[in-house]
Amino acid sequence: MSATLSFTAPTQHGPQDITVSYARVGAGEPLLLLHGIGHHRQAWDPVLDILATERDVIAVDLPGFGRSTALPHGVPHDLTTTNAVLGAFCSALGLDRPHVAGNSLGGLLALELGRHNLVRSVTALSPAGFWSRAERRYAFGVLMGMRRTARSLPLRLVERMSRTAVGRTALTSTIYARPARRSPEAVVAETLALAHAEGFAETLRAGRSVRFTDDVPGIPVTVAWGDRDRLLLPRQGVRAKHAVPRARLVRLRGCGHVPMNDDPALVARVLLDGSRPQEASAASTSFSTVGL
Repeated sequence: MSATLSFTAPTQHGPQDITVSYARVGAGEPLLLLHGIGHHRQAWDPVLDILATERDVIAVDLPGFGRSTALPHGVPHDLTTTNAVLGAFCSALGLDRPHVAGNSLGGLLALELGRHNLVRSVTALSPAGFWSRAERRYAFGVLMGMRRTARSLPLRLVERMSRTAVGRTALTSTIYARPARRSPEAVVAETLALAHAEGFAETLRAGRSVRFTDDVPGIPVTVAWGDRDRLLLPRQGVRAKHAVPRARLVRLRGCGHVPMNDDPALVARVLLDGSRPQEASAASTSFSTVGL
């Protein structure tokens, strides 16, 4: 089910009215899904049906992305504000400390929610915030280049390119290891989402000083990294493990920065394992804690 929800969230400028678009499907314990910068909640589509067999899945368009409106003028798109919005969103839906999984920016947000003990478990796929200064400059440069390209291409050209595997590779190979697997319709939609993302510039600006260095105690944490991630390099997973020593670190073989498309079955299993009680996750034999 796709829907929008309007609610009031606390910000440094006082309470603000926010409207968020989301999709909800399945039954079970609640699992909140958070996408990366410039993307939209449809990034999770390849794994939704699998997750919905065991979880009440809520995939969110972050403020200023997808169909969610940007934050009010003057309100920063930073971690503190966005997580306050997510907390208010969960309260408005009646969600009590859901499990949370996020990719890239969404992974960083998930870890922040976990650090403040607002969720039951965290699964972070190639989370932002574990970069060196040079790696951050590289990633931001790539993202800005992708944004310029998305905004400059005529829609008809995007549609024509998306009809072929070569064209889909040209448009999305930075984030997918297997871009030809993405459907033409999905590639068009996410190119438009990147081009029209109202929150892109402010979110990127707020991320310039971000590094995640704190532990996330008291809840299960899984950090998973695609070994073919070209945006946030896999060695950043080692830094994540040092910052969060009790985290389960998983290599996603053959996956890129947005791994849900590259291997839906693998990623769904990681998400389901990560959102089980800690004892059950430790007992799983499908994945092991590995170095990257």
